[in-house]
Order: sequence, then C-alpha cells, then structure tokens
Amino acid sequence: MKYLIIGLGNIGAEYENTRHNIGFDVVDRLSKELNGEFKIERHAFRSELKFKGRKLILLKPTTFMNLSGKAVKYWMTTEKVSADNIIVILDDLAIPLGKLRMKLKGGDGNHNGLTSIIENLGNNVFPRLRFGIGSDFRRGYQSDFVLGKWTSEENVVVDERIDLAIEFVKSFVSIGAQRTMTALNNK
Repeated sequence: MKYLIIGLGNIGAEYENTRHNIGFDVVDRLSKELNGEFKIERHAFRSELKFKGRKLILLKPTTFMNLSGKAVKYWMTTEKVSADNIIVILDDLAIPLGKLRMKLKGGDGNHNGLTSIIENLGNNVFPRLRFGIGSDFRRGYQSDFVLGKWTSEENVVVDERIDLAIEFVKSFVSIGAQRTMTALNNK
C-alpha cells in the first residue's frame, strides 16, 4: 500500500514557524521520527518512508499555498495514488487552537490551499486533517494572523498536538480513515 501525506505550507525562511505552515511542521516531524529525509523534487520536497509495511510519501509542495493543488495532482498521478490514500494536513481558523479534525470530504473553508486542491482534482472527496490555529485576531487582520509566528504560549500547545497529528497519520495508514476518525477526532 502506498500513501501520500501532504503537509500544506509556504516555502521560505520567512514562513517557518507560522500558523499557515503547520502542515509542513507535521510532516517534518513525522519524517524525522521515521528517519526520512526531504529532497527537492518536482513541485515538492519529498520524503519516502516505510511504516508497518506501507510506503509513505511525505510532500511539502513548493508551489506555495495558493497553488498546492498542482503539486498534489502531479504526485497523485506520478505515484498512481488514489484520493482515498492521500491525507492533506492544513491549518484551520474555524477550529480552536490545537484541536484536530479529520474529514473525508468538504468545502474549502476559505483555505486557498484546499481551494487549489479541489480545483485541480475536480472534486472535494479526499481525506484532510484540519489543525486548529484559533481565530484570535482583530477584524481585517486574518492574513497577518495566519502568516504570523506562534506565540510562546501557543508553541507549547502546538508542539504537543503535532504528536497527535502524527498519531492521526499513522492510524490513517494502518486502520483507515473511518476508524481513525472514530478513535481520534474527539481527542
């Protein structure tokens, strides 16, 4: 079995440790935990790993958030992976800080990365793991908040919850999406 684990974010030092890059942070930690190494390839940094007899291909698109779908579509086609065997990890303003929710389909939630993926795939039916970043910003400052760095207090929560995100990914590839959602969505 082969899986694509796609962490959304933006490339470049100025985006490191920002709320919008939580997808990159999750796949970075998973790659490190499983002794993987990211290499630059077409449209993405790619790390190939083995976990419980499964092949995991971790991706960090280099297309920037708004064009993430281009990288996702390319790698799904190249690796011949169906939408059932991908999981997209992204930040979500509509969920409180540190809460995680896995869904099998849905709209874009005004997330440009999801919008791009839905447009490129031609549908919205693919697993995604939404990582809550909260919405503690003044009206009109959403972009500044999303692209802003974590506070020291937030960092403590986020660091711990990245471990749970990794648990979601491992469970997803081991026992499937439905059982993973039942077991972990309310943790």
